[in-house]
Amino acid sequence: MSISIRERQLENGRARLILDSYQNGKRKVEKLELFIVNKPTTKVEREANKTTWQMAEAIRATRLLEHQNKRYGFTDTHRGQGSFLDYFKKETNKRRASSGSYGNWQSTYQVLLKFTDGKDLTFEEADTDFLEKFKKYLLEARLTKSNTRLARNSALSYFNKVKAALNQAFDDKIIHDKISHRVKSIREEDTHREYLTVEELKKLIDTECEIEVLKQAFLFSCATGLRWSDTNNLKWKDVEYSEALQCTQLRFVQKKTKSAEILPVSEQALTFMGERGENFEKVFKGLRYSAWYNLKLQQWVMRAGISKHITFHCSRHTYATLMLTHDVSIYTVMKLLGHRHIKTTQIYAKVMDKQKVEAVNQLPTFNF
Repeated sequence: MSISIRERQLENGRARLILDSYQNGKRKVEKLELFIVNKPTTKVEREANKTTWQMAEAIRATRLLEHQNKRYGFTDTHRGQGSFLDYFKKETNKRRASSGSYGNWQSTYQVLLKFTDGKDLTFEEADTDFLEKFKKYLLEARLTKSNTRLARNSALSYFNKVKAALNQAFDDKIIHDKISHRVKSIREEDTHREYLTVEELKKLIDTECEIEVLKQAFLFSCATGLRWSDTNNLKWKDVEYSEALQCTQLRFVQKKTKSAEILPVSEQALTFMGERGENFEKVFKGLRYSAWYNLKLQQWVMRAGISKHITFHCSRHTYATLMLTHDVSIYTVMKLLGHRHIKTTQIYAKVMDKQKVEAVNQLPTFNF
């Protein structure tokens, strides 16, 4: 392997120093953040040029040493040569406790393996050019089981996880540049968020479900807005009565955001919890997240005469739209849902915008 330094002329009378690495007939270019004056006229400029060249020579020597270390099996001190794919896998495994999050990260890892065609990817190679190419791949490649393109929001989800891993690598001081900020993300596509009306909820309450704890947990989530993970993790010690506010509250840490929440709950929500158990017992014992439970949920919905495709997360949509329909301010709904940004909550406002309905109803009636 040979490494040389060359100058790339710029328009402002300066030149940028470039490293050219040659190995097996291939050239790799590394742009250094080092600049010299083309025609120095003062002693200061000449000294500055000399110092800059010395810095470039030091970097060149470091690169040669790194290559020799790698060749002869010595420890590589340059962390940028580490495997980004291995790092992403470790970040994926950190999320095993959350089945939904882990599944999404695992799917992203599999897509990354397809994109790199099984070859390793170093942190140095995971640059802005890589991100742009990966974004294009997500939008254009046929990656689904049915050999079709990914939905735009699925592509967005995968892309954001790769950017999140790079951001974490920056925080861990493995890379020295937050490159993900320089690459635009995939634009989110508006999707329809399915929810249940009050009339449909009444039908569900009156309809038998094969798994009683699933019915109770789903209706409880409709009445509180808790995600499945928080509903599943809820223990009786998290349920307490506030004398000051004269209401029952839930004290818990959101599994997704890790933020501590205090959520007042209605008397209706309490009826879905059943009899109080021991402090460290789960409120909804036996609740599981699986394809079987999802099937039983949908069968229960259909048995109630509701034709909508309902998942457990639709209970959270239901809670949000019910709040907005009953004139609860969007800021209050944001706090109840535990959102960090009002923009996230505004998505639900599109679902049930009473002002649009009222505006349409104000149109005069015409006789034809």
